[in-house]
Amino acid sequence: MNRYGLIGYPLSHSFSPGYFNEKFEKLGIVESHTYDLFPLENLNDLSELIDLMQGLNVTIPYKEEVIPFIDELSPEAEKIGAVNCIKVENGKSKGYNTDYHGFKTSLIDFLAKDKNLSALVLGQGGASLAIKAALEDLGINYTPVSRRKPYLTYEELTTDIINQHRLIINTTPLGMYPNIDKCPKIPYDAISKKHFLYDVVYNPEKSLFLELGEKQGAEIKNGHQMLILQAEKSWQIWNNK
Repeated sequence: MNRYGLIGYPLSHSFSPGYFNEKFEKLGIVESHTYDLFPLENLNDLSELIDLMQGLNVTIPYKEEVIPFIDELSPEAEKIGAVNCIKVENGKSKGYNTDYHGFKTSLIDFLAKDKNLSALVLGQGGASLAIKAALEDLGINYTPVSRRKPYLTYEELTTDIINQHRLIINTTPLGMYPNIDKCPKIPYDAISKKHFLYDVVYNPEKSLFLELGEKQGAEIKNGHQMLILQAEKSWQIWNNK
């Protein structure tokens, strides 16, 4: 049996099992492939789990914490400093970052030709690392925003700062199901039709962050396409494609 899965905590709802198990059905490999959720409260048993798997995806809050448990990192994962895909082959594990590919490709689609802008990156956890790397490679200047220094804090965001940054990216889990009534605390009344709001959250389809931005006339995009792209990239990595 070829075993794959997702680790993180909590994992109350996830796109990945349904996506991959449907893929296994389409490929006619259901009998030999499985994809499961592993909601780990800590990483104490991760090494034993890795030994049982052919591949793992990694989500909040472990994209940085898994690195010491992995034998080798791909160049992009090492550069970014976060892992969301692990391949196990011949008893050795290797970490990759497919978030970079998923975000970069979906952002290019979202912005079309309008890349002459600056971005605010909300949240500085593991999910933000691939996003910042992609922005750098696209030549998009960004300002990190966090609850704590040394970054710009949410309390310091002003109308002028919002006006200067037409792309606003939420990399936090705020607004994710079941906590759909939450959103990053930014001055939404400063957002205009010139803004682009991107949320890595995909459930609900329209987070409160996106809803409030849309009311101000902004273009909005959720994390669904990014998720599909990174999932497909994971599958290619696991199967040497």
